[in-house]
Amino acid sequence: MMSIIQNIAVDCANPYRLAEFWSRVLDRPIHPDNEPSDDEVGVQLGDGRELLFVEVPEPKSGKNRLHLCLRPQQLREDEVQRLTTMGATLVADHRNADGTGWAVLGDPEGNEFCVLRSEEELARTS
Repeated sequence: MMSIIQNIAVDCANPYRLAEFWSRVLDRPIHPDNEPSDDEVGVQLGDGRELLFVEVPEPKSGKNRLHLCLRPQQLREDEVQRLTTMGATLVADHRNADGTGWAVLGDPEGNEFCVLRSEEELARTS
């Protein structure tokens, strides 16, 4: 027997606000039953799975032990620009002159995530 991942939970101060950000990042809807005052808000990923934002009283401290890595459908640089315009911040830049590498961003509450190269960029540098 095996287990499946039902949801990925992210502790945060403002679940609805963070879900709105990630809904825009992933172009996926917030669960229709969720309200701005809810202490748990899910972004629907499909097949009943969610990226779930859960309100907790304590602030984030330290580096994430688990993070999401995004493969954009557009060029990595364009995606980094789009995400920073939406409220993400550049945390660490691991992009290389030859096009390899990745960018580490933080969401509006400081949770780190990576932006990798697009499939098009991978094909050009492989």
